[in-house]
Amino acid sequence: MFKTIASAIKTWFPAEEVRAHCDGPCGVYDPASARIAAEAVVSMTKKLIDLGTPDSVEQANTFARYVAIKEEQAQITKDELLILWTDYFKPVHLEKFPDLHDTFWKATKLCSATKVEVSVEHANELMAAVEKIHQMFWSSKERDVNFYKAS
Repeated sequence: MFKTIASAIKTWFPAEEVRAHCDGPCGVYDPASARIAAEAVVSMTKKLIDLGTPDSVEQANTFARYVAIKEEQAQITKDELLILWTDYFKPVHLEKFPDLHDTFWKATKLCSATKVEVSVEHANELMAAVEKIHQMFWSSKERDVNFYKAS
């Protein structure tokens, strides 16, 4: 009986068939979270360099906290990029962005590099990679969205 009622309701109130190319509904993906985390990596890297080699327990504690934040934010950046790469971008995007896989692969490698070292150069390269991904993402949606940095 339930099947009959459900079939009747579908007949009386037909719904339009919808499709999505993403694993989640459109609007949930955005490279902004990767940018925010990558900016924290840059900031913490600069703070570590400015702090220098700790010469007291207090400085050692601050140094350790900066390192922990830098590594956490690098991992968040990596996670956010991997979500975009594996869930949002599809094979059809490779036509428009033939370097898509290489761009993401190098960006995620930079996330790892910024976790294991204190390099402003690599932190800035990570920001540049995130900006490139931002441009690819919004271009794939045929939108022009500015890339803003807090610092």
